[in-house]
Amino acid sequence: MPPRRKEKYKLPIPLPEGTVLDDMEGKQWVLGKLIGSGGFGLIYLAFPTNKPDKDARHVIKVEYQENGPLFSELKFYQRAAKKECIKKWVELKKLDYLGIPLFYGSGITEFKGKSYRFMVMERLGIDLQKISDQNGTFKKSTVLQLGIRMLDVLEYIHENEYVHGDIKAANLLLGYRNPDRVYLADYGLSYRYCPNGNHKQYQENPKKGHNGTIEFTSLDAHKGVALSRRSDLEILGYCLLRWLCGSLPWEWSLQDPVAVQAAKTNLLDELPESVLQWAPSGSSCREIAQYLVCAHNLAYDEKPDYQMLKKILNPSEIPLGPLDFCSKGESLNMHAPNNQQVDSRKAATKQVYQVQNTLIGRKGHRERSAESRTPRRKVQEEKQPTGLFNSETVPVVF
Repeated sequence: MPPRRKEKYKLPIPLPEGTVLDDMEGKQWVLGKLIGSGGFGLIYLAFPTNKPDKDARHVIKVEYQENGPLFSELKFYQRAAKKECIKKWVELKKLDYLGIPLFYGSGITEFKGKSYRFMVMERLGIDLQKISDQNGTFKKSTVLQLGIRMLDVLEYIHENEYVHGDIKAANLLLGYRNPDRVYLADYGLSYRYCPNGNHKQYQENPKKGHNGTIEFTSLDAHKGVALSRRSDLEILGYCLLRWLCGSLPWEWSLQDPVAVQAAKTNLLDELPESVLQWAPSGSSCREIAQYLVCAHNLAYDEKPDYQMLKKILNPSEIPLGPLDFCSKGESLNMHAPNNQQVDSRKAATKQVYQVQNTLIGRKGHRERSAESRTPRRKVQEEKQPTGLFNSETVPVVF
């Protein structure tokens, strides 16, 4: 049985460095240095006893057994993200890699009369939130490439009946040995939206409203609706906008979830102009506007067209290169004349509407059920009466 969910979890008493843990498959792991802590657990460097290595390539997450997030993450990996399954998917999709951290084992241990659950994971590097704090915005080419990489991850986990639900810079980490790779970590809040092929039904629940990271969470989450694939896509869209522009329209209202929900509703209802106007002088958010139009028009239980979304972010289909975090977004400090900005925005708006009309034409040929296949805007009208880190980095929150 899964542990009972609680609003607050106790941070465990640290295990001594050098402790040997036996996982469920009989492998032994030695705890190294404690490198991170969060609201409910600890992260240590880890070394397999049969392959001692000064440069740790693994980490171990530890929490009290009665806590919930690590149990949820473990179930995600056991059901949906085994190493052999990820390998087959990479080969099937002809990817160079898939940005999901590898899982190596798990188990239970005892210390001072308390039971601890642990997971052995691939060690990763710095998270994007730290890079963002240092550099501010990212280059547009980097932002779009991050979007493409995350769409690869989301397609995989969605096809395996899960949504992530908490995509944000703090949960995106670069590879430890290969910093040109980016990984979506922390599946402690992942949700099985389609158990055994049966999609959850759309149902609003105010008691569960505003769950997730308030800055990025989806409109469905604000309403207490169980997360679906479109929630992940919407959250990713907000991340892309934040990384490119440096802020979001509701960042000054984060203490008021209702105000944040209203601001997100306004942004999505006024697409594409709302996003195009938010772009800094001399920059363009056309690709992100198109992406959000597609995400916003999805029905609650509709399968996204991931290849189309990736093409929106990379219309020229340029091969993906190394991630570049050395400088801020291209042309973000340039100031184009006002009339040039307006003309550029008009052209971008026209392109976005062309994409939107194409999508509407496609959807005209699809059959929908009365509620679950209704586009989000119509549902709203009917329903609303009105790292895993290097040892030198800052402690992780997971």
